[in-house]
Amino acid sequence: MGRLANELTTGNADLPIRFEPEEACPPSTALVVGFQGAALILAPTALNVAVAIRSAGLDDDFLTWSIFAALLVSAAITAFQAFQYWRFGAGHIVLTCPAALFIGIMVAAVSAAGPETFASLLVVCSVIQVALAQWLPTLRKIFTPVVTGTVTMLIAVSVLPIAFDSVQDVPAGAPAASGPVIAGVTLLVSVVVTLYAKGRWRLVGPFISIAAGCAVAAAFGVIDADRIVNAGWFGIPSLPYSGWDLTPGREFWLLLPSFAILTLILGIKTISDGVAIQQGSRRRPRAIDFRQIQGMLSVNGIGMLLGGITSTLPPMSYSSFSVSLISLTGVAARRVGIGVAVVMVVLALSSKLASVLLTIPGPVLGAYLMLAMGMLFVSGWQTILREGLDPSRVLVVALASALGLGLHNHSITRDLFGEELGGLIGSGVTIGAVVAVGMTLMLRAIDTIRSLRSRLEVTLDMASLPAVDEFLAGVATRLAWNEASALRLRAAGEEALASMLAKEDGDDGSQQPRLIIGARPQGAMVELEFVATTRQENVEDQLAYLSHEAPTETFDDLSLRLLRHHASAVRHQKFHSVDILTVQVEGGS
Repeated sequence: MGRLANELTTGNADLPIRFEPEEACPPSTALVVGFQGAALILAPTALNVAVAIRSAGLDDDFLTWSIFAALLVSAAITAFQAFQYWRFGAGHIVLTCPAALFIGIMVAAVSAAGPETFASLLVVCSVIQVALAQWLPTLRKIFTPVVTGTVTMLIAVSVLPIAFDSVQDVPAGAPAASGPVIAGVTLLVSVVVTLYAKGRWRLVGPFISIAAGCAVAAAFGVIDADRIVNAGWFGIPSLPYSGWDLTPGREFWLLLPSFAILTLILGIKTISDGVAIQQGSRRRPRAIDFRQIQGMLSVNGIGMLLGGITSTLPPMSYSSFSVSLISLTGVAARRVGIGVAVVMVVLALSSKLASVLLTIPGPVLGAYLMLAMGMLFVSGWQTILREGLDPSRVLVVALASALGLGLHNHSITRDLFGEELGGLIGSGVTIGAVVAVGMTLMLRAIDTIRSLRSRLEVTLDMASLPAVDEFLAGVATRLAWNEASALRLRAAGEEALASMLAKEDGDDGSQQPRLIIGARPQGAMVELEFVATTRQENVEDQLAYLSHEAPTETFDDLSLRLLRHHASAVRHQKFHSVDILTVQVEGGS
């Protein structure tokens, strides 16, 4: 397979990027790396589905089908994400497997209304995921890191009881201590492997902990080895359910808001995963292309649709797996996604593998879920801290967490809304999400009212410069900035406008887009936000280029250099049909 393929099997961590996403690697390399990628997502795929199906009280036939379907759906979405067609696809290696976020709500939906209603809810919510991709420039201000982080922590806490129930899921007649001992050994091995595994051993870490737990379970006599022996090698399991519920009842409508909120949270988490994957796939830092993030979200919507059609957990991107694979192999070529999909399809068709996965005892699944939810809780907290905590954000987190945790399945909701309705809408995740979103909207409305005078709408044209200059001068006057600071603010606005005006060759300029400028004071600085239609290059990339190169300067280069001189920070977010340039300027009185 060549020197590179051999290096990929040695387990050297943090190799330099050999192939970027757009570069073609040899098919043999794509298959070798694809095998390693499939190994990374096989364990969470099987374990997430097994926990959800068993906790929902469904039988082994349904579990066999769901694991088969989840492997196929994960393979399809991983392959789709490797391409970019119109507004679909990330164009990167995006490893996907069933979303642990949906375990709790799947159990609630199946228990209350059956698997057909769960499948119907996924199909309906797949539209929300695609719509999120199109409305991302607007919704990014509502589903902030504070909102998504808070809801993520509430999801982790709400699913933990399922994990502890699984610890007691042992056959009748087994010793009372068998469940806790099996789970304890599995957790201990997981911790040791996570802390000390290096290189290729990191890839097989989940399998080591599962094997250790199963070995202890075998010593207690709680593993059914006959199922593995009697299973065939290849086959397609039968479909154990009747399809969608085309006549949704009351339970469908009561569960729909919870599914919709969780779908949006899944989408927002996908954004952070996409950012991490883009950052880890390049030799040199490059600004994030949010058009690829939007394509990633749209394909996630297709995955949710497929999950609904097959009645299994919807897929979710895992940046930690993708970035780990790229770091371990040095290969970020998008065709690796095809290699992962090929391996996953072969694994899905293996009946023997399915029988092995079905024999994993409940305590092992519970231990895995405990660790996964603990990591998810920490991930939510890190998301909250990403943009810092001011008093208003602390209030959102505090109130949403208190009400979400305190009212989760509490009798108060049943007293207010009745036994059935209160039981369905009394989820702490739903309550916390509604509170967090509601408070965010309220705070944003208050902020908008306060800053009505700090907003300007003009045509994206150099003829609008006098209006922009007058607007920024007024902002500096209201803030009582000194003359030097006011001049710096006005100069930054002028250069930002000039930077956004650069057109591609062939752009006839027949339609001048609108430009909306907002000014938001933040302590000793002002954050200017320029919102217009998209342009081809990313200003952040151009600024980075100018920092390392010294070409013959054009007028556009001069504007960028001046912008970098006047502004303390520049952030450029490119979406389909929307271009957002954020400039921070420091001032003083």
